[in-house]
This record gives sequence, structure tokens and C-alpha cells, in this order.
Amino acid sequence: MKIALLGYGKMGKVIERIAQERGHEIVLRKTGSNSFDGLTDADVAIDFSIPDAAVENISECLNNNIPVVSGTTGWLEHYHNIAALCEEKKGAFIYGSNFSLGVNIFFELNSHLAKMMSTLKQYKVTMEEIHHTQKLDAPSGTAISLAKDIIAHSDYASWAIEAPKEEDIFIDVKRIENVPGTHVITYDSEIDSIEIKHTAHSREGFALGSVVAAEWLVGKTGIYTMKDVLGL
Repeated sequence: MKIALLGYGKMGKVIERIAQERGHEIVLRKTGSNSFDGLTDADVAIDFSIPDAAVENISECLNNNIPVVSGTTGWLEHYHNIAALCEEKKGAFIYGSNFSLGVNIFFELNSHLAKMMSTLKQYKVTMEEIHHTQKLDAPSGTAISLAKDIIAHSDYASWAIEAPKEEDIFIDVKRIENVPGTHVITYDSEIDSIEIKHTAHSREGFALGSVVAAEWLVGKTGIYTMKDVLGL
């Protein structure tokens, strides 16, 4: 399989190594300083760029009938435009706030716990997310996905990273050097606390998941998620 890497930072380099270990060829390594030359040679593209570049990267793929997997977060205000373009071009697209298998299991656990806690009004939920200092968006896309799943099964209306209102889930955002990603969800009452936590030890899990998603997407049409890829 021929892969275009859109974004060639630390994450892109890990994806490159894992893809090559799985027998794939990299035909484009896109940075901010080079063009999309080579994109149309690809069977699929993997976008781990920056928020300001993601929409252009994904659009370029869809306009050229290249299936695209995106793990870039911080651009979702444009998601509906991308979804419409994908449908118009009869393309193939997967967005994931996190491609780690463990995190996607954590998403399911979080959703199930939120359903269980929905009638227990004495518990207040808060979240903590910790990432490396180079991460540009705050809170993380993973934290937003977790919050949305809680909101779907509770009386909470939104989330906030400062000055939360009663109807907001407070997300405590921390940036610490060399932390790949930690997410903690706490249900706290006067009597006790319930906590679930996911800790990433490296970028390997995110990279492997994105390559597996790219392998799965080739030959398909439509908009998918990691739930589809993993059969969750």
C-alpha cells in the first residue's frame, strides 16, 4: 500500500516507521514547506498535521479521490464542511480524536459508566487531561470526545476549561514535557469517588491505530470512525 503522510513531525515519523514495518511505502511526506506532489500516487493518506493545515490537507485528498485518515485535532468547527465534501466526491474519510486501541476501549468504558451514573445526581464529574507541551489544542480532542459521551448520557450541557457553570463538565488541562497523553474522569460525592484513567506510554499506539485504520479504509466509500475499524 502506498501512503501519503500529511504532517511529518514526531508523530509522522513514528507512523512512517510502523507503516514501513508493515510493508507499506511512503510516497509523500508533506510539511508546511513542500507541495502535494506525490499525493495522487497514494492509495491512502494519513493526516497528523496541525489544526491550521488539516482542512486543506483533507480537502486535497477528497478532491483527488484519495481515502484519508485524520488524527489532527483542533479543526472540528469545519467538520461538517469536510463531511459534505466527502459525500459530494463519494470519498472515504475517517476522523479520530485518538487512534489508540486502548483509548477506544476507554471511550466505550466512559460511555457505559456515564449511563450507569446518570441517575446518581450526588456525583459531580470532572476531567483531567495531560499532554506534552508541543500540543497546540486545549483541551485535547480525546478529552472533548470523552466529555461529549458523558453529556449524551447526563444532565450536563457542555464542558469548560475555566470558570465552569453548574451544567459544565470541568476539564483540567495540563501541559507537561514528554507526556504522550493521560486522561482521568472522576465522579466525586461527599461519600466517595469513582475514577477511570487511561495513560499512554508512547506515541506507538496512536501511530499503529492510524495505519490499521488506513489499511481498513482503502476500497471503501463513506465516513467512518474507529468504532467501525475495530468493530466496537
